[in-house]
Amino acid sequence: MNFSLPDDLLALQSRVREFIAREILPMEQDPRQTAHGPRADLRQELVAKARSWGLLTPHASREMGGLGLSHVAKAVLFEEAAYSPLGPTAMNIHAPDEGNIHLMEVVATEAQKDRWLRPLVQGHIRSCFAMTEPAPGAGSDPSMLATTAVRDGDHYVINGQKWLITGAEGASFAIIMARTEDGNATMFLTDTDRPGFRLERMMDSLDTCFTGGHAVLRFENLRVPASDVLGEVGKGFRYAQVRLAPARLTHCMRWLGQARRAHDVACAYAARRESFGRKLGEHQGVGFMLADNEMDLLTTRLAIWHCAWVLDQGERGNTESSMVKVISSEGIWRVIDRSVQVLGGQGVTSEAIVDRIFRDARGFRIYDGPNEVHRMSLAKKILARGQGGAD
Repeated sequence: MNFSLPDDLLALQSRVREFIAREILPMEQDPRQTAHGPRADLRQELVAKARSWGLLTPHASREMGGLGLSHVAKAVLFEEAAYSPLGPTAMNIHAPDEGNIHLMEVVATEAQKDRWLRPLVQGHIRSCFAMTEPAPGAGSDPSMLATTAVRDGDHYVINGQKWLITGAEGASFAIIMARTEDGNATMFLTDTDRPGFRLERMMDSLDTCFTGGHAVLRFENLRVPASDVLGEVGKGFRYAQVRLAPARLTHCMRWLGQARRAHDVACAYAARRESFGRKLGEHQGVGFMLADNEMDLLTTRLAIWHCAWVLDQGERGNTESSMVKVISSEGIWRVIDRSVQVLGGQGVTSEAIVDRIFRDARGFRIYDGPNEVHRMSLAKKILARGQGGAD
């Protein structure tokens, strides 16, 4: 693996950094930010800025109007974009749309791409991915999927409840995971204004960075044409793997940018604030925290780049992405937590953006599978490997 970046990628990195600094950072105090993410009109304004800079949806293929980025290139650009909590929304690289774009490019039919994917890539609409369910339905264990889809002529009738569905409020369409009569999972595309598709309520959460927040959905005899099955019937879990590793890794990329921002704010404060006759950062207790931050940021970045490189080689990267998810979510949390400590009173108020980053980032150890589940999965693979090499 070559850690040097080509000139064209360095130029693109510089462009994204300039875009975030000039266009997005000044908008971070915009009052159109709510407990459930940026309002639709704010999102549209942010997207228009990225479009004018030629930076909208860069991860999409060139055929779809994106830049066709490699996974390594995404790692570089997504970190830069997420230096502001509004950056991923502006560049249309936020969850769940980013992962849905990748999935649909691989699986969707041409008709489905024209109907849903192209306007999604163009930033005109948003989407959501509806898989997680309240107990006893699917959570960390997707095999507990309880939502059903029953064939009825040329349609499927879907019934069930989903929750923690990111981006649901204001989404134009959804990808629904439901269990078909063969007992297997199938993915369905549906407009959210169809009869039987109901947003029951919004869920209050620590984070406020996801456009459309997190919602509870209910499907009551939702009729979806068979032509709107995404991929093949019964292969939903297989397609979920297509989405899983890349989308899991892009979470890591974005949160790295947020952690770097928190660290930079803490460093600037430690360099100018005086305490007990010297700069705050000159005290070992503070200086050591900043040094530990730098090490955690480097470790996280290298782990992300390695997994991105694995994916660029055409490998599935499931094991690597599980490891990176744990490494990065815990590493960036340490960085952000130390940054709060360095800032002292400012760190626990809205006087500094680190307070917001702290609240937004806590869920990362749960999103895309709790870290404990990833460790359990890794342990099974390790033990299987050990048994294979036993005498």
